[in-house]
Amino acid sequence: MITVENVSLHFGASLLFKDVDLQFTQGNCYGIIGANGAGKSTFLRLLSGELEPSTGSIHVPPKLRMSILRQDQNQYDAFTVMHTVLMGNARLYQIMEEKDALYAKPDFSDEDGIRASELEGEFAEMNGWEAESDASRVLQGLGIPVALHESRMGELDGRQKVKVLLSQALFGQPDIMLLDEPTNNLDYASVTWLENFLLDYPGTVIIVSHDRYFLNNVCTHIVDIDYNKVKMYVGNYDFWYESSKMVQQMLRDQNRKSEEKAKEMQAFIQRFSANKSKARQATARKRLLENLQLNDMPASSRRYPWVGFKPDREVGKDILEVKNLCLTVDGVQLLRDVSFVVGHGDKIALVGDNELANTALLQILVGELEPDSGSVKWGSTASQAYFPKDNTRFFAGHTENLVEWLAEWSVVDKHELYLRQFLGRMLFSGDDVYKPVNVLSGGEKVRCMLSRMMLSGANVLLLDQPLNHLDLESITALNNALTDYPGNVLFAAHDHQFIQTVANRIMEIRPEGLVDHRMSFDEFLERQGTTVER
Repeated sequence: MITVENVSLHFGASLLFKDVDLQFTQGNCYGIIGANGAGKSTFLRLLSGELEPSTGSIHVPPKLRMSILRQDQNQYDAFTVMHTVLMGNARLYQIMEEKDALYAKPDFSDEDGIRASELEGEFAEMNGWEAESDASRVLQGLGIPVALHESRMGELDGRQKVKVLLSQALFGQPDIMLLDEPTNNLDYASVTWLENFLLDYPGTVIIVSHDRYFLNNVCTHIVDIDYNKVKMYVGNYDFWYESSKMVQQMLRDQNRKSEEKAKEMQAFIQRFSANKSKARQATARKRLLENLQLNDMPASSRRYPWVGFKPDREVGKDILEVKNLCLTVDGVQLLRDVSFVVGHGDKIALVGDNELANTALLQILVGELEPDSGSVKWGSTASQAYFPKDNTRFFAGHTENLVEWLAEWSVVDKHELYLRQFLGRMLFSGDDVYKPVNVLSGGEKVRCMLSRMMLSGANVLLLDQPLNHLDLESITALNNALTDYPGNVLFAAHDHQFIQTVANRIMEIRPEGLVDHRMSFDEFLERQGTTVER
């Protein structure tokens, strides 16, 4: 379906990858992974033809139709939702537009009739009469109700626009789909629907995603961009992850054995080279030593930050009691009679259709927002650290460097050496620590906010969408840290695997109130009927 031959790509003096030879075939789903900046989205642009490779070629048979998940949410604001989805099949939409223009002509000629007949034939061959019903099914599957299908895109909110653009990419059975972060801003039911859709899809799917659970469910192959190379592996993300760790360990073991053998030989040579009776053996070992080659480990572009939360003291008997919280914002009731008690060992995931409700609850718990009514009572031994969804106030207008910024939050040690070591473990090394914090990337700001939390020594952590802007390596590091954390956690996130492995309690915020589920996330989804059918 897609053949990549000897492809390299340079941006100026910078090499993203070279000597890429791959084939993407029908019926398979390929997940593209790699560190931030490795070139995942750029590789998709190469496959789509938007970019030309520096060397080599990419061949897509001309008769095949390729669809691409568009990222510009405002591109279709003047069009209706239905027309936006139909545009996913450009030729079909062109036929529909030309047909409508012909039939609208007041002086419909014989030539117009012949042309209309030709268009009607092609329209029928493309299943055009079912196009709107097919588009409607996709839209409804992703949570866009029929009532919105004739609305203008400019009237929709950001999350709804994302779903419509994804519907556009899925519409009309394209032969090839290129999807860059298709699960962003999708609710759990929509993600499950998308997984089932892709499992039944007969064409070729190529996906960039940071959602490990999604990659595991839908991918038949993993395409890894690392070492300035692009390699393909059979299997899903977990299979790739475990296999790559095993290979790395084997290489390290092999190198260690070679190094130990080299040291033994060097010691023997030094000891016996002056001894005439052993000189022959020493010479033989010297030749062997010269021919011994160590397999140098390739320098991976992947870097795993060190994330670890250590409370200064254990929380006491009373942790948190919330009673009858109510909050209305701009005429919309976000919280209604929300009551719950946090006990020892509770790690609570906040879920629900309205993200604003999750954010509002966390802001009330840390004292950043006043409820209309109700109470929040923290135990005297409970100390909190908060990760806000919007961290703008921590960086906008701040000209201090990373060391100076972090010193403000470090209670134990404000010395530069200590802070530099801490930042180094969070992947800020060398002169990076002297960058002004207001020029950091989204992922760098998130790592700074996590560093701030780690320095707090808190025994209760509250996090609102902490995975935004993080790569898979950082997500894995944070996931492991919260799983191992001995204190309490309350958090909101979209990542299925993250919620399943961290949370032991699911609190669902509904318009009518809070429903407390003391179960795992998988058990919660099973009860909601949003599990993937395999």
